[in-house]
Amino acid sequence: MIRALRHGDRRLDGALLESSIERARRSAPTGLVPIRSADPLEAVVDALAVRLAGGVPLLGDDRWSDAHWAGLTRRLAGAPMPEGAAWATFTSGSTGSPRILLRTERSWRSSFDALGDALRLGDDETVHLPVSLLSSMTVSSIVHAAAIGAAVVLPRRHGVVAADLGTATWAHVTPLGLEAIVAALDAGAPSRLRAVQVGGAPLGPELRARAESHGLRVIAYYGAAELSYVALDDDGRGLRPFDGVELRATGGRLEVRSPYLALEARDADGRATWRPDAEGWGAAADAVELGADARGPLLRVRGRRDSAFLSAGATVLPEDVEAAFAGMPGIRAAVALGLDEPRVGALVVLVVEPDPAVALDADALRRRARSRLPRSHWPRRWFVAAPLPRTAGGKPARAEIARLAAAGALAPCPRAGAAAGSTVTEEAR
Repeated sequence: MIRALRHGDRRLDGALLESSIERARRSAPTGLVPIRSADPLEAVVDALAVRLAGGVPLLGDDRWSDAHWAGLTRRLAGAPMPEGAAWATFTSGSTGSPRILLRTERSWRSSFDALGDALRLGDDETVHLPVSLLSSMTVSSIVHAAAIGAAVVLPRRHGVVAADLGTATWAHVTPLGLEAIVAALDAGAPSRLRAVQVGGAPLGPELRARAESHGLRVIAYYGAAELSYVALDDDGRGLRPFDGVELRATGGRLEVRSPYLALEARDADGRATWRPDAEGWGAAADAVELGADARGPLLRVRGRRDSAFLSAGATVLPEDVEAAFAGMPGIRAAVALGLDEPRVGALVVLVVEPDPAVALDADALRRRARSRLPRSHWPRRWFVAAPLPRTAGGKPARAEIARLAAAGALAPCPRAGAAAGSTVTEEAR
């Protein structure tokens, strides 16, 4: 059981936590139980109580409107559960409307021993979870904490707050969250953190190095809500298959077989959209390359297959473009898009979230593109979004960013040394 739940200055532990869960369990419904509360302590207690009562908790985002939540829960009412279902999470990833992932208890718990070894967890841990309760990242770590008797620190706001680092020994974050942790440590924030697990997006080498300079053990991983953990990188030298995971790639399409896969994914109307096949293989949405070095197999993730687009006859994966700008001074994040252009199919567009502390201009961005990308992948338009729209899990919200770019609602990136108001919006092909 979880040793303690913390939210800001509030704490539930010992007999008080046990009695809170037991009281909620006595009135908890069974079946699929949607849970949403502005109080994260209450939401987690309710979720643990539902699971204890044999139900399947499904945590929602407190930032969703009441109308949106009512519409979702109305469509979910009475949904039948597959055998063994124990936990459910919403996932919209970076595109599309929410889906629901259903999984067994074992599918998460069977990964905890290997994950604990990688993180070098001990007997008295406290995990900080600054990603929304909506995310499978957060819910899986709540289950992990319960399995090993750890305490949980829930964020005071939606994101990392420096004051929470003084009690946590381990954190589960996106690269954006790790950047916030490192910035707090750079500023001298008190911290007990020893380890961080980083998922949801690729982790750049510069950010890893900054985190490690503070004595943090950094475990980056590749996974997906459907697949859970697929591969880990514990030293910056590449992603290697997680313990018990089998990988295969056909035509660049990744398939995974492991004990950690979800039972199924459903859309909000209850239709199954993903399941492992009869032999236990589950397909991923990402394009990958499988290789090896002297230490064993290596996995390179190139990006989502369904996000690729054609530009002047070349197939462009947005993640290939974005990788060229990872770690560039002046950029906190970058998102590549394909905007419809009848002459070429789609124009490559880059939307950047600038670092307010470092000057950035489109000339520097163009030089970076020309030095690191083939001509077919050069962005032709450059925009700034401060901040980038993000999903509840902290990923860039690609569909919303694309909508804003297409609507002309993003500011063009300014050129250095140009006349006031001058911008660069497009290059000649």
